[in-house]
Amino acid sequence: MSQAIPSEFLAIDRKFRARIPYADLDRRDAKVRICDFDDVVICLDPERAMFEASRCIHCPDPAACVAACPVHNDIPSAMWLIEQGKFLEAAQLYRETSSLPEVCGRVCPHEQLCQGSCVRSKYYEQVLTGALEAFVTEYERRTTGVEVPVGGPTGKKVAVVGAGPSGLAVAGQLVQKGHAVTIFDAKEAPGGLLLYGIPNFKLPKEVVFNRWHDLEKAGVKFVGHTYIGKDKTIDDLFAEGFDAVYLGVGTLVDAPMEVPGEDLPGVYKATEFLVRANVDLELLPPELRTRPTIGRKVAVIGGGDTASDCLRTALRIGAEEVICLYRRTEREMPGGRKDRQLAREEGTQYQFLTQPVRFIAGENGWLEKIECIRMELGEPDAKGRRKPVPIEGSNFIVAADTAILALGYWPDPIIGETTPGLETRNWGLIVIDPQTGATSRPGVFAGGDAVTGPDLVVTAMVAGRKAAAGIHTYLESK
Repeated sequence: MSQAIPSEFLAIDRKFRARIPYADLDRRDAKVRICDFDDVVICLDPERAMFEASRCIHCPDPAACVAACPVHNDIPSAMWLIEQGKFLEAAQLYRETSSLPEVCGRVCPHEQLCQGSCVRSKYYEQVLTGALEAFVTEYERRTTGVEVPVGGPTGKKVAVVGAGPSGLAVAGQLVQKGHAVTIFDAKEAPGGLLLYGIPNFKLPKEVVFNRWHDLEKAGVKFVGHTYIGKDKTIDDLFAEGFDAVYLGVGTLVDAPMEVPGEDLPGVYKATEFLVRANVDLELLPPELRTRPTIGRKVAVIGGGDTASDCLRTALRIGAEEVICLYRRTEREMPGGRKDRQLAREEGTQYQFLTQPVRFIAGENGWLEKIECIRMELGEPDAKGRRKPVPIEGSNFIVAADTAILALGYWPDPIIGETTPGLETRNWGLIVIDPQTGATSRPGVFAGGDAVTGPDLVVTAMVAGRKAAAGIHTYLESK
């Protein structure tokens, strides 16, 4: 049974709880919220949080929501504590298993994970597990602050390459063991994808900075503007006295489309577009310190969460018409359904079974239109998704003066190319022992998207926590 729930609670009437009415999260009106980058969701208040938590029927172990959570948060116990108004205790419970609960409570695709596995969904609406996780961790920060415990010094030094969710998780776990941690990143500020990739309307930058300051107070050091593989190598880090190195560099190379006109003015890669549109310009390199120029009609190509972020960002910086072009149907889209719902509320249109084949410039040399071809779904590909097949002779034109390519990401091969003895695969993904995070190079560990390819924030964080345990064991053996 979940740890926080008293034994007498077993006799509670689950049918009564199952009938407690559901109310979705409050959101700012779509016409208002597209005028800024502020948070879309209106935060829960204590009374609403307690009421929502009381809808949990507390399934017998193993609860489906716990099994579906990549970090296996004790969600039923957290719901019980929140229902009783014990918000600080619930926050501490989340922090036992998660390094970034204030982030995951906001950006995880809960409808595909914990919330989507809630057994209430068979007959009634699910419990809003993610919103409650975000509420209690924010309440904790406002009420008592957050402190990362620090272990007694071991004299061991660890270099973490990459300041995204995986790297932050590793750092947080290792300082608790007493190891000295320094994070290196090519960017100006820590946060990685959390800061530079996710728009403010989904994850306010303050949430990321607050979590970084927790680690900074615990002694974690940050060295920005340092591109490992170019400015210095893994061998250099060992020569500087680090006892172990963790590689959490993610996959930040935008996949190309490889069609004519891809390099025209008005055609953006998703990363550059989002960074220039969402991030404080002072946190960007000089060549990116201007907001992106867009026209009236914007087309976003792709179907993942990044595509949704680009669609909604384009609306906020002045686009009058925004359309998503996707070569499969909505059923095959990898991005979260919730983000698509919000994008539609805000005015985005979708055109499925559509594949751009050429970007065409106008008289001024700027993008004017996109030649596309209709698609149909054929046999499943290697991942089980039905393969899109062009319909011969079905070419047509979509008017657009701005296009954003959100086609996914590739790994940066430079780490593998500059690190002797490091085994990689698939154009640069790092090969590890899945139990420990250890690579083929002694003392070097890795995790997150640099190993798996693009995945969720929470899975990168889990990989970091697991690798931290492997690094600690390795350092003890030394």
